[in-house]
Amino acid sequence: MQAEEDTLNAIHLPAQPVAVAEELAPPKLQLSDLLEQTVEIAKFCSKNAAAIDRHGVYPAQEFESIASAGLLKAPLAPEFGGLGLGIESSSIDELLTILKQIGRANLAVGRIYEGHVNGLQLLQTFGTPAQIAKYAADVRDRHKIFGVWNAEAKDGVKIIPLGQGKYRLEGAKTFATGCGCVDRPFIGGTLPNGDWQLCIVSMDKVAAAIDPDWWQPAGMRATASYKVDFTGAILDQSELIGQPGDYYRQPWLTAGVVRFAAVQLGGAEALFDAARHFLQTIDRTKDPYQEERFGKMAIGLESGQLWLQGAAAQLRQYHPTFAGDPALSSPTAQALVAYTSMVRTAIEQICMEAIQLTERSVGTLGLLPPHPIERIVRDLTLYLRQPAFDAALATVGRYALQNVVTDSLWNHAPFTKI
Repeated sequence: MQAEEDTLNAIHLPAQPVAVAEELAPPKLQLSDLLEQTVEIAKFCSKNAAAIDRHGVYPAQEFESIASAGLLKAPLAPEFGGLGLGIESSSIDELLTILKQIGRANLAVGRIYEGHVNGLQLLQTFGTPAQIAKYAADVRDRHKIFGVWNAEAKDGVKIIPLGQGKYRLEGAKTFATGCGCVDRPFIGGTLPNGDWQLCIVSMDKVAAAIDPDWWQPAGMRATASYKVDFTGAILDQSELIGQPGDYYRQPWLTAGVVRFAAVQLGGAEALFDAARHFLQTIDRTKDPYQEERFGKMAIGLESGQLWLQGAAAQLRQYHPTFAGDPALSSPTAQALVAYTSMVRTAIEQICMEAIQLTERSVGTLGLLPPHPIERIVRDLTLYLRQPAFDAALATVGRYALQNVVTDSLWNHAPFTKI
């Protein structure tokens, strides 16, 4: 099946070179066009969400549309055919908008796409120029999807040196989001000295054992987040990305939470729209208690949007590249980690309140399939369970306690201080 995909995506050149007119060259990717196409893609994702809300299915058609629109290659730097979407800090706003729109349409699709962006950010932050060029071609020319599979149980991945630049993997990853559509996952593994090393596995070149039965969730079924055993896979030195420990380096690790927070907020917006539509169909929109609930939800959603805008502003001020240059250190890294931790925490609370208010608004009748509210609640509830919530909140408190003046905790340069 992979060979057929590669054949379809291949460009067959004529035997004799010919001059190609400039007007026949592939159109340059434009951010404005990308935003418009995201709206159309989101419509299909929303329409098809119920159809793929089952075990053993992943959003294949959705990612065909995402690839055709240029969204897969958009996070690549311009010299590799992309827009630097979300990798260049100047486009963080647009990336968060796109993630939120996709999340509003289908949280499962948003989760997988966010993982793809995360993978390309890791590649372009910690990879060598040769590695970036190689894997960028996979995205640009062959529409390969990236991901980040870091979770594991006791049988986690070990990376064993074999000599002569070769390594053998032993062990498995859990919550491997996008099995079946993610072609180039980043996985982390333990080296013999205990260090944590990132690598990219080309799924079409290894014989990994995939266990779909491990994934039996109430929500986010279409993410196909299976267990994958990589035991026996052989990697080349060139497939190890960055230095040991790079995955956990700050502020990159924590700053990335703003991406999944944007997807989550999109899910809360979807709940708001679906619940409002339900009340309109039963003529309950003038009930004062419903007005109160929707007033609270509206405040929450707008607050979430402001948090995302604040995060984008902080990232723009921090460095022209997402979370900075790994070769340099910054005295404001701790502030960025704390701020993005606040964003993640605040949006989780906004989403949880939206779930509760929606359930109270629509009652049992509105929570029955096939109404979309039931599916969105399941998906959002599961997706909100991101790791280390308490640690993230403690990071904010620790930073705040170490600073004396409250209004100087974060630099809000674009705004007038009140």
